[in-house]
Amino acid sequence: MPNVSFPEGFLWGSATSAYQIEGAAREDGRGESIWDRFSATPGKVQDGSSGEIACDHYHRFAEDVRMMKGLGLSAYRFSIAWPRILPGGRGAVNARGLDFYSRLVDALLEAGIQPFATLFHWDLPQALQDEGGWPSRATAEAFVDYADVVTRALGDRVKDWITHNEPWCTSMLSHQVGLHAPGLKDWGLALAASHHVLLSHGLAVPVIRGNSAGARVGITLNLSPVVPASPSPADHEACRNFDGYFNRWFLDPVHGRGYPADMIADHIADGHLPPEGLTVVKAGDLAAIAAPCDFLGVNYYNRVVSRSDKVLDAQNQPRTVELAPKEEWTEMGWEEYPEGLNQVLNRVHLVYGPRRIYVTENGASYGTAPDADGRIPDERRLRFLREHFLAARRAIDAGVPLHGFFVWSLLDNFEWDRGYGQRFGIVWVDYETQVRIPKDSALWYSRVIATNSVDTV
Repeated sequence: MPNVSFPEGFLWGSATSAYQIEGAAREDGRGESIWDRFSATPGKVQDGSSGEIACDHYHRFAEDVRMMKGLGLSAYRFSIAWPRILPGGRGAVNARGLDFYSRLVDALLEAGIQPFATLFHWDLPQALQDEGGWPSRATAEAFVDYADVVTRALGDRVKDWITHNEPWCTSMLSHQVGLHAPGLKDWGLALAASHHVLLSHGLAVPVIRGNSAGARVGITLNLSPVVPASPSPADHEACRNFDGYFNRWFLDPVHGRGYPADMIADHIADGHLPPEGLTVVKAGDLAAIAAPCDFLGVNYYNRVVSRSDKVLDAQNQPRTVELAPKEEWTEMGWEEYPEGLNQVLNRVHLVYGPRRIYVTENGASYGTAPDADGRIPDERRLRFLREHFLAARRAIDAGVPLHGFFVWSLLDNFEWDRGYGQRFGIVWVDYETQVRIPKDSALWYSRVIATNSVDTV
């Protein structure tokens, strides 16, 4: 079978986040983040670990950039640690923190790698959390000041900016489900946090553009296709509700549609909101959130098959849609479903019409270790990436304005509440020695980049 080619100029990259790889948590003036506090709390991280050292990227970034260049990456998506720039969340700027990212950006540009900077990837300064965190409007205002500081310093060289990574995780997973820092379980706080995250995005967009001539600004959302487990009304209702909670609650306001009316009604009915609705929304907020963006980042990992958990009447129908067998799940317990990426990209394009789209994260956790020869034959990850690349190409063929793909992740790293038990990297990291070894998937990806095409066998 011939290779499947991608459009000329298509960006092939990889992605990381600051807390997951940098380490140096107590060095050069960095302040405490909510993930430092959360990780130090017994029982919050499965293996009791933290990102205090992680991949030591803070000290080894030059080595990592050389490795990226060797693999041929055309772009690199990284995040900036807010507490490294403003240790107290606002106020005094830590020049040593800015200098680190300045040196990283210079190294990337010298290597011919296009930098994509994410301003917030979950590591909120603990000082702001102590004042109320994302449920407080003051945090949105502080974020705009932080974005101003960073883009004034780096905006002459960085032209691609992502305000937030996965607002659903910042708000719902962290304030309603409680799995991520700060580990709260309160619907009201989660919904307020979601609004203030989106508001901070919208308020920051014109600030970034003002500081970075020719900047391209976007936001990254984690999205999943949601399908009912059966044709029953109950499962269709569960599907509608989950899609609203996970996808539309963020897609709609960013694209000028406000918060979904059906979800406001659901939250009021379920007691998550008062009868007046989402009262944290002030005049002008929705217009600010809908600030026109240059692109939308899409993070895709798996689909959701929605089954009602309510008492079902006699007319409920047997399940007709099943997840793939567990043998086809990643080690995170997520179904491999490449076609879902094609579905998400087409939906976003047809319903919301962003100017351009990037897959800003896609990858899989498999723990394949080095063999006796030092090789890492991670065939399942290689197959996972191939199938998702091909799904992305199908979306392009359907007219989706997809301009790049960032594999998650460049390095094995600290996987949040899972600790170091999950390995998403295309590069193996020995956490004791910090030795990096490109896996077979990385070597294969290098050939994809070199040829701008994907083999189909």
